[in-house]
Amino acid sequence: MEIKPAQVKELRERTGVGMRDCKKALVEAGGDIDAAAEYLRKAGQAKADKKAGRIAAEGRIIVSEASNTFSILEINAETDFVANDENFLDFAGKVGHTIVAEKPADVSALMNLSIDGSTVEEARTELVAKIGENISVRRFEVIEATGTVGVYVHMNRIGVLVEIQNGSEDLAKDVAMQIAATSPQFVSIDDVPEDERAKEREILSAQALQEGKPPEIVAKMVEGRLRKHFDEVTLLGQPFVKNPDQKVRDLLQQTGASVTRFVRYAVGEGIEKKKENFAEEVAALQ
Repeated sequence: MEIKPAQVKELRERTGVGMRDCKKALVEAGGDIDAAAEYLRKAGQAKADKKAGRIAAEGRIIVSEASNTFSILEINAETDFVANDENFLDFAGKVGHTIVAEKPADVSALMNLSIDGSTVEEARTELVAKIGENISVRRFEVIEATGTVGVYVHMNRIGVLVEIQNGSEDLAKDVAMQIAATSPQFVSIDDVPEDERAKEREILSAQALQEGKPPEIVAKMVEGRLRKHFDEVTLLGQPFVKNPDQKVRDLLQQTGASVTRFVRYAVGEGIEKKKENFAEEVAALQ
């Protein structure tokens, strides 16, 4: 049967699939656009599955808020180009709003929630088929705040939520920027697990003994080096980025504020990017 260009154009606009595939789908569906869209969705599902193994190490950090509930979300794509695509951004925004509204327990629970009449996983799979890259909803965290929450997102690639008690919004924002810049591991030394403290003490003791210091000097050296190390990895012990002569703990003490908790995400951290060999990829197509 004859398939008119207007039909192909309508189907392409509706699905984002290439013209040739749209025409093929319309032929298969006897010119029925709804049936052709369903045909492409089924075909797209198969294509999406093939892309699922590809590494998505680019993407965005999305922060969402509703009342006293805040969420931070990392959602990944394979390239920066797609991470700036309006379809990707629309999907990411809807996922973020779903998180603060529904407060799912984990990513698995999130993927079974509904957005726009389908599950998050179905919407993700459809987006993969449309865009042509693997999309991954990697992780999220929710803060139901009792204090003031500072939010900072840097270049859409680093995001921070920090909750403080007895502090202003400006102070919370400054602390969020501090965390983004210096990436502390803990709020204070009290939050460092005992086994980690013991391991660090053991390492520093061995180093001091190798320097030939007497045992009584070693003990003092180790404690001093421990304090320095834990000041570097704890938020309260770090120099304040806006005034390096002042520690963060001193900044908070000026107003009687305290940090309850924080979350810091950076796009792609911990993901090993795959190195592509273009020549081998082309040869494999022969």
